[in-house]
Amino acid sequence: MLKLPRPHKILAAAAASRFSTSTGTTPARATLRIEFNKLHRAVLAIVREDVVCRRLTSVPGVGPLVALTFKTGVDDPMRIKKSKQAGALFGLTPRKYQSGETDVTGAVSCVGDTKVRTALYEAANILLSRVKRFSALKRWGMDVAKRRGPKRARVALARRIGVIMHRMWIDGTEFRWTAAERAAA
Repeated sequence: MLKLPRPHKILAAAAASRFSTSTGTTPARATLRIEFNKLHRAVLAIVREDVVCRRLTSVPGVGPLVALTFKTGVDDPMRIKKSKQAGALFGLTPRKYQSGETDVTGAVSCVGDTKVRTALYEAANILLSRVKRFSALKRWGMDVAKRRGPKRARVALARRIGVIMHRMWIDGTEFRWTAAERAAA
């Protein structure tokens, strides 16, 4: 009787032949990694040359990608009359439903640029979870998280980061970490 190899052994042998033994990855994944590194270096070069993006990266939690996304999303900072409206431009406001005696405050309104909203949300998440240096902005976000919960705190902090970044862009100022720096300015 002819003994055939089991299917899972054939698949394992085929998969092993596709992996590079030196790096432990597939050639396709290695190619993707190389292309990703090229794009990442290009983004860093763009941010390094742009004065506004460099200034925006001084905000805690905001990296090159968030700064570049915000700058391209706003495009012209003068089209926003007040910095308070920067969060609403990207849908970081609560959805409202009002009818008669009913007044329901819902989730994020989801209007505006999705990519900028996502980038600001990620910046807020980074600020609350990874940034070690303390600031008044982080304290405010942690207070909101204590009162309203972490998800709402991230959205509120994302809105505030957008407002701060817009004001910094208009004024040409750096982020001020302490109250003493704010009083001196």
